[in-house]
Amino acid sequence: MKDRKTLLRASVISTVLVALCCFTPILAVMFGVVGLSALTDYRDYVLLPVLAVFIGLTIYAIQRKRQADACWTPNSTGVKK
Repeated sequence: MKDRKTLLRASVISTVLVALCCFTPILAVMFGVVGLSALTDYRDYVLLPVLAVFIGLTIYAIQRKRQADACWTPNSTGVKK
């Protein structure tokens, strides 16, 4: 991605969304409305690993942004490269 902020924004939004589905009954209610409430027993097998992946992606994006900010040198226009 050219814009480092895009990766950070996407990973934070995804992490929050998965955390909401993991720790609140949002997903159970949605499954009940659609008629898939029998699948609520298996959601932890999927959501917890996905949450771990998105937390890792967020940490990676933060480190990448910090590294890019540390290597920044001002050019003649004062705009970041």
